[in-house]
Amino acid sequence: MNERPVLDAGSDVARGANSNSVRDVLIVDDHPLMCDALAITLRHAFRLASVRQAATLAEARAAIRERAPDAVVLDLTLPDVSGVDGVLTLRQVVPGAPVTVISAHLESCSIAAALGAGACGYLSKSLPRAQMIAALERMWAGETVVPECYDPESSSEAEELARTFATLTPQQMNILRLICQGRPNKIISYELSIAEATVKTHIAAIMEKSRVRNRTQAALLASRAKIFDH
Repeated sequence: MNERPVLDAGSDVARGANSNSVRDVLIVDDHPLMCDALAITLRHAFRLASVRQAATLAEARAAIRERAPDAVVLDLTLPDVSGVDGVLTLRQVVPGAPVTVISAHLESCSIAAALGAGACGYLSKSLPRAQMIAALERMWAGETVVPECYDPESSSEAEELARTFATLTPQQMNILRLICQGRPNKIISYELSIAEATVKTHIAAIMEKSRVRNRTQAALLASRAKIFDH
């Protein structure tokens, strides 16, 4: 399946990158064969100095703490995170690096949510090698690239909602994740080792940013935006 560019080049971060400046890439995917094949392809196609691999979001964060990559290639479904939560997290911890999503799931709402969360593009895992290289080169030069099947008109809500949740702080995202798992404030307070009053303050901020009246509505919006699930 071919990939096509989007006229809107996306975030300022994506526009600031270029393929010549990308020397260190982090691949975040829990499929070893996919990771190895992609690493070999990228290393040879772009003459990269380093291609690192992480099987979980936690491993990715550890790798970033060691050294910030120039670009990230991310699978949406990992053992410790799913949905665009991974995109949101990586955009917060390494804001200077473009994040490309690579996935077998090509639903327009998933693509829109990833773009809204700050991804610079979305690629199919089944894309032929030459097309994948060309798409990454365009993305690292500042374009937003999506699959041909993407229908932005049918999925504008998911993208807008993801943009809204992208404004949450890391702690607010942690709290929203636990809200979506059905945790009451007292348990959230215990799991995050913060005061219950602090939890309530963060929830109030989440509701204000997402323009809802209660935590249940916030959880429903997160579900519609595919923040924590694919």
